[in-house]
Amino acid sequence: MTISETTQTSVEDCSPDPAVMRRVLGHFCTGVAVVAGYGGEGSLGFTCQSVTSVSLDPPYISFCPSNGSSSWPRIRETGSLCVNVLAADQREVCWSFAKSGGDKFAGVAWRPGSNGAPVLDGVLASIEADIEFEHEAGDHTIVVARVTALRAHPQREPLLFFRGDFGGFAGCLEAAGSGNA
Repeated sequence: MTISETTQTSVEDCSPDPAVMRRVLGHFCTGVAVVAGYGGEGSLGFTCQSVTSVSLDPPYISFCPSNGSSSWPRIRETGSLCVNVLAADQREVCWSFAKSGGDKFAGVAWRPGSNGAPVLDGVLASIEADIEFEHEAGDHTIVVARVTALRAHPQREPLLFFRGDFGGFAGCLEAAGSGNA
C-alpha cells in the first residue's frame, strides 16, 4: 500500500469507550512511580504510571495526575515533589499509594530529599523536582517539573504495569550486562 492509498482510507471518527481505551492502551508497558510531597499536612503521595522525560536542557519531566486526586492539589501547593520509581519488589507500596485516603505512608520507610519531599526506601530511582507548568487535559492534568536532583540504583529491577497487572522482567538486567539483550 502506498502512502496515498493509506491517506485515502477512511476510518470512522468516533470516541472510543473508556474501557476499550484502557484495555488497548494497557498494551503499552509502563513503569510505576509514587509522586510524593511534604506539606503542612505531612507526607502526601499517589501512584502514577504516566511519568516521562521531557527535556534534558532544561531538565524537565512530566506526569499526569487525575483530576479526582485528593493528594495532587496538596502536593501542588508545596511546589516541590519527588517521583519515586518503584522497584519490582514494591507492589504493596504501589497499592498503598493507589488508594484514596488513609495514611499511605504507614509502614513505608522514607527520608526527606534535598527539597523536603519524601524519597522512599528501596526505590529503583528518585527524581526530585519543582513544578513549572500545568496543562488541563481531559480528566487529568499534565504537569511539567524541573528536575533538581536524581538518584538511581541500577542493581534493582523495575515494577512494570502491563495489561492491567504488575510484573517485571527477571533476568533482563543480567542479559543486558552480558550483551544478550
